[in-house]
Amino acid sequence: MASDPKNFVFDDVIKHNKTKDCWLVIDGKVYDVTPFMEDHPGGDEVLLAATGKDATDDFEDVGHSDDARGMMHKYYIGEVDKSTVPKKRAYVKPADSNYNHDKTSEFVIKILQFIVPLVILGLAFVVRSYTKEKSA
Repeated sequence: MASDPKNFVFDDVIKHNKTKDCWLVIDGKVYDVTPFMEDHPGGDEVLLAATGKDATDDFEDVGHSDDARGMMHKYYIGEVDKSTVPKKRAYVKPADSNYNHDKTSEFVIKILQFIVPLVILGLAFVVRSYTKEKSA
């Protein structure tokens, strides 16, 4: 945990609701989970959906393992002033929920892994047909 935890106002915490800047409030504690976005087993969408509110219920409902709970200390940055946390808050859609962190390049690579062998196979077939006609 941080040696000198900071106190945050809830309205400042909820501004951190993007893939490249994501903070969560769980049990009155503030966690900067930005470095964990790509590694989260449920995907970054799950974490982004928990921004803008007290995510304690979301966290507890999933039934996280002891290992997951043990990891939380790495991301702890302070406490939220509980008097600034609204009792019920309307869902605020994350600013960049459609952000695709380098998944586009992964898609292109997968397409190329499929197309390149087909092109090579096609060329081999054309060369084979061409050389067969020449020798006949």
